[in-house]
Order: sequence, then C-alpha cells, then structure tokens
Amino acid sequence: MTQKPEHPPLDRWRADEVLEPDRQLWGLPEIARVAGVSIDTVRRWHRKTDAPISKPGGRYYSTKTALKNWLCAR
Repeated sequence: MTQKPEHPPLDRWRADEVLEPDRQLWGLPEIARVAGVSIDTVRRWHRKTDAPISKPGGRYYSTKTALKNWLCAR
C-alpha cells in the first residue's frame, strides 16, 4: 500500500516561502507581484493606508512577511 506524502511537493513558490519568508521587497513591481495587485494599487496603499510599505531614498520597500501579515489582517 502506498502512503500519501504529508506535505505537497516543493514548487518554486512554496520553496520561496520556506527558504525566504522574510525576504526584502524592493520596488513597486516586486511588491505588487507578491501582493497579487497592480503597481497603482501598491502606490495607493502607500499613500492612503497603514500598509507596511515605505519609501527610503525614493524607492518603495517592504518585507514579504510584513506585507503578507498586513494583507491577512485586512
């Protein structure tokens, strides 16, 4: 009898979660990709909400963990 594996196989996205959970996100395109929204939405979040997105030195920045926690709490 064949046993089912306890966890699904590691694909590229799941491996990122395991290996780099607190990865730094630099720039609007990367933040938007991780959040699954448009670049304009990230800009709006930065201006009008308490999103964990900052702009040190003129470049948008967040961490994957902080962004995902904020999205889950919304």
